[in-house]
Amino acid sequence: MANKQEIITFKVDEALGEVIKRLPNRSEFIRNAVLNALENTCPLCQGKGTITPEQHRHWDEFMKTHRVVKCPECDAVYIKCEVD
Repeated sequence: MANKQEIITFKVDEALGEVIKRLPNRSEFIRNAVLNALENTCPLCQGKGTITPEQHRHWDEFMKTHRVVKCPECDAVYIKCEVD
């Protein structure tokens, strides 16, 4: 049985619309972009860009034994455990 497909529409500003119109396969590009965004969503804020006061209290406790550092080799920012 074939997968049932659903059509979803969304609004974009004119400039983004013009760029998207030039893509050879808009649907595939948009599907891949959405899937990539979902796979790379921040586990703490879940893509919202902010955390709740409750999450912040947990974060403060977590940061007592961890720190945010930047890799000198690749410049990626990551969380490092300070507990030996």
